[in-house]
Amino acid sequence: QSSLVMYPIYAFGSEEQKRKYLPGMAKGEIIGCFGLTEADGGSDPASMRTVARKAPGGYTLNGSKMWISNSPICDVALVWAKLDGVIRGFLVDRGSEGFETPKIQNKLSLRASITGEIALADVFVPEDQMLPNVSGLRGPFSCLNKARYGISWGAMGAAEFCLHASRDYTKTRSVFGKPLAARQLVQKKLADMQTEIALGFEGSLALGRLLDQGAWVPEAISLMKRNNCGKALAIAREARDIHGGNGISGEYHVMRHAANLETVNTYEGAHDVHALILGRAITGENAF
Repeated sequence: QSSLVMYPIYAFGSEEQKRKYLPGMAKGEIIGCFGLTEADGGSDPASMRTVARKAPGGYTLNGSKMWISNSPICDVALVWAKLDGVIRGFLVDRGSEGFETPKIQNKLSLRASITGEIALADVFVPEDQMLPNVSGLRGPFSCLNKARYGISWGAMGAAEFCLHASRDYTKTRSVFGKPLAARQLVQKKLADMQTEIALGFEGSLALGRLLDQGAWVPEAISLMKRNNCGKALAIAREARDIHGGNGISGEYHVMRHAANLETVNTYEGAHDVHALILGRAITGENAF
């Protein structure tokens, strides 16, 4: 809502668009969604097939988007489409003819998040609903940088829960006459978890200060998103193991966090894609 929809309207929208959407979105009265990912090009948005064509008084959109959070319940969708080969952002209101948002069913991760598709069949969008102040991938990528930074914090929050749950569990669970917490192997696992969480939080804090100073580069966000999500997923898996058979029970929640982090490690730039971004920055060679 904030980084992927409100931010681009604020940064790239017209004054009319800001007045129309931002107050209601800030109050939660208007729900937005961000339509970039497509079924055949999640990690390669430049290859998108969704297109916009000039029409009298506006544009006609055709195409589809996949894995879009909040699309089934959105009031407005920010859809990125190619207009004469150039990526532009279009604000598509609910109720537009030809605009459908079917819900994706049977997810095993992020089950509390409402996720769907966006289907566009000759959807007319008035001319004043296109974001006027951005073109190309700079638009969606600037939004993703905001979101990826926030994710670096959220992933560590999930990891911290898993650490606390594991500590509490090992202090009350006894095996061979001693609490699990009194075992050297368990203590090492907890120490490793705490270390990675502390480093992850410190990294995100340092990056946040660079963002405030305007002294950041996109690769730094890739580094923290990749590191924190990957480490959080490993911590959640370790927590599940520490809980033994109980780890798969919803009562203890660690398996829920592990399942959710599988998605977090993939969305907003997959783990390996961020490695390629960093590799390009390190070597100067593009391996995409």
